Amino acid sequence: MVTHTRSHPLLSPSLGTQRQLVSVHYGREGSSPKAYLQASLHADELPGMLVLHHLRKLLDRADEAGEVRGEIVLVPLANPIGLAQRVLHEPGGRFELAGGENFNRRFPDYYPLVRDAVAPLLTADANANRTVVRAALRDALAAVAPESELASLRHTLATLALDSDLVLDLHCDREAVLHLYTDEPFWPAFEPLARDLGVALTVLGRGHGGTTFEESCGQAWWRLAHEFGTAVPHGCVSATVELRGQRDLRHDQAIKDALAIYAFLQRRGHLAGEAPPLPPPVDAPMHWEGMISITAPQAGLIVYTRDVGERVEAGDTIAEIVDPLDNRVVPIVSRIAGMLYARHLQRYAQPGMELCRVVGDVAVAEAPVVLA
Repeated sequence: MVTHTRSHPLLSPSLGTQRQLVSVHYGREGSSPKAYLQASLHADELPGMLVLHHLRKLLDRADEAGEVRGEIVLVPLANPIGLAQRVLHEPGGRFELAGGENFNRRFPDYYPLVRDAVAPLLTADANANRTVVRAALRDALAAVAPESELASLRHTLATLALDSDLVLDLHCDREAVLHLYTDEPFWPAFEPLARDLGVALTVLGRGHGGTTFEESCGQAWWRLAHEFGTAVPHGCVSATVELRGQRDLRHDQAIKDALAIYAFLQRRGHLAGEAPPLPPPVDAPMHWEGMISITAPQAGLIVYTRDVGERVEAGDTIAEIVDPLDNRVVPIVSRIAGMLYARHLQRYAQPGMELCRVVGDVAVAEAPVVLA
């Protein structure tokens, strides 16, 4: 058994205090293939922690049986900063209170950092190119000197994931169906995971940002491949798994998700043993261009008339804002056809507050606007 746990000290934010990030390592360090999984980067999104709790039990048995191939790294709690934040007893794990930054933003966009360095070194040998790109990524990250506790958290997570072949970032929404985000070039790699998990929805990105953890880990690879050709492999494929909503913490459900991820790791060669039969295909993925965020036009009570996972048509009322002072009800409609896949937990709206999200097959720019 070669499992070991590591503690990674973060930059101290104040005299006499210091937080640590903990990672759990299976297999032989530095060996390939490498899978990296983390949970709760948005620290108030807890279902991923429970899933990794159950996945660890499966991996412990696999490790004892010598069935771990390469290296598997788990970070069961990716954000000790956010997990400790409370305002009047309410958790606030999505944004850092000190500076207001989203914990899942401002990770390195490696493509502009490594493009010029790797361009003259790339050849027709995909394995050699993988080595060249990874060395450049390592150099780019090593050149960064974190200057705050939050920056050191991002730097530590990026370092742990840097040489991974597979990255899964486990999140959840406020209230949502089980869904998956990844970049369009990675969909063939994650289509089996979507089936293993039985996702209700997959949303693909077609642009580039490099700001979220998932984007930072994978985008440089497909962008280099797009520019220099298929001899540049997808050295890391990355995805965000949204494990339903913040209140969806059930052992039976988390065990099922852990078993699905375990099967996916078997399919990709990270674990020995035969994976169970692949479940039936899920619905075809949609794209970010087809997603709309629906916001509140005024203050009032939020009464949803449609549930997450429901299909809606353009013009359908999906919620109402109730103003008990004027005794008035304002219908909230979707301007596109698609799936209502996520909505807010709060039931009191202020003007401009995001209420929910709908994603459809038609790009929003092309979708007809239906007025209430």
